[in-house]
Amino acid sequence: MKSLNVVSLFSGAGGLDLGFKKASFHTIYANEYDKTIWATFEHNFPNVKLDKRDIRKIESIEIPDCVGIIGGPPCQSWSEAGSLRGINDPRGQLFFDYIRIIKDKKPLFFLAENVSGILHDRNKKAFQSIIKNFEEIGYNVQYRLLNAKYYNVPQDRKRVFIVGFLNDINFEFPTLDNKFKTLKDTIFDLKDNAKSYNAKELDKFNHEYYTGGFSTIFMSRNRVRSWHEQSFTIQAGGRHAPLHPQAPTMEFIEQNKRAFNREKEHLYRRFSVRECARIQTFPDDFQFIYNNILDGYKMIGNAVPVNLAYAIATQILKYLSLTILPFYMRLTI
Repeated sequence: MKSLNVVSLFSGAGGLDLGFKKASFHTIYANEYDKTIWATFEHNFPNVKLDKRDIRKIESIEIPDCVGIIGGPPCQSWSEAGSLRGINDPRGQLFFDYIRIIKDKKPLFFLAENVSGILHDRNKKAFQSIIKNFEEIGYNVQYRLLNAKYYNVPQDRKRVFIVGFLNDINFEFPTLDNKFKTLKDTIFDLKDNAKSYNAKELDKFNHEYYTGGFSTIFMSRNRVRSWHEQSFTIQAGGRHAPLHPQAPTMEFIEQNKRAFNREKEHLYRRFSVRECARIQTFPDDFQFIYNNILDGYKMIGNAVPVNLAYAIATQILKYLSLTILPFYMRLTI
C-alpha cells in the first residue's frame, strides 16, 4: 500500500526498518552516513534507496513524500557512559536536522529513538526543547522509556522512544508482555557454532566472537547472565559484549573488581556477532558485512531490536488505521 511508505533517517543497520517492514510499512528512502554500515544495509534492503550523504547537506525536497519518518539520531552525546555533552555536541545537534526534515515533509507520524541518558536531569532543558520543537511544527508528541525485555526481546535494554502524530491523536505505547524470552530460548542452539575471530577468514554467517583482552572497567562488574535470564544490554562496542552463559557468574573480589572462576576460565568468552544479532532479534538470514569484527558489534549494538520496533510499528499502524489513514487515503485517491 503506497500510503504506508516510510523514510528512514540515521538508519544504521536497519533494525527499525525491519520491524516496520514486518508491520507492513515499506521503507522507500534511507539515510546513513557511516560507510562501515553501507554494505550491510544495501545487502539486506536491496530495494531501498540509500542516501550516503551527511544529513546536514540533504535538502528536504530531495526526500520523497511518505506517511512516516523513523530514525535514531546519534546518541553518543546523550549516553550516561559517553561524553555527556548532549545538545552541545555536534552529534546531539543532528536531532534538529531530523526535526527540520519532519517540519518540511509533514508526515502523518514520526518516531525517534535514543538512549535513556537523554532523560537525565542534566539533559532536561535540551530534551524539553526538542519536544517543544516537535510540538511547534504541529505534532502531538508522546515519549516513554521502554525496556525491550517486555516486547519479546531477550535483553534488558532501556531506550527512549518519541512518537508524534499530526493533529490531536493521543498515541499510547504498546502494552507490556511479561512472558520474558530467555537466553536459552534464543541462542542455545548456537553454542557449538561460535568460533574465535580471524580477520583473514571472516565467517559469512557471523558466528565469530572478539577475543581481545578484558579491561579493568569490564572486570569491575559481573558480565555473565544465566541461561534462564535475559541478556545484559548489547552495546555498540565488541570489547564490552556480555559473556556467554556457559560460564559461571564472575567472582566478587572487592568493590569494582571481579574475576573469572580459575577452574572454568576457558568457558569465558564474549557473545559472537550472530548471538548478539539473535538477542537483538535479527533473523538469521540478515547478514552483517564487515572487514573488522568490531564494526559488526557496533552495527548490532546501535540497532533498535527488531521485535521492539515491530511492536511499536504495529501500534502506530493501529492508530493510523483507526484515525488519520482512512481520511488521508480518501484525499490521495
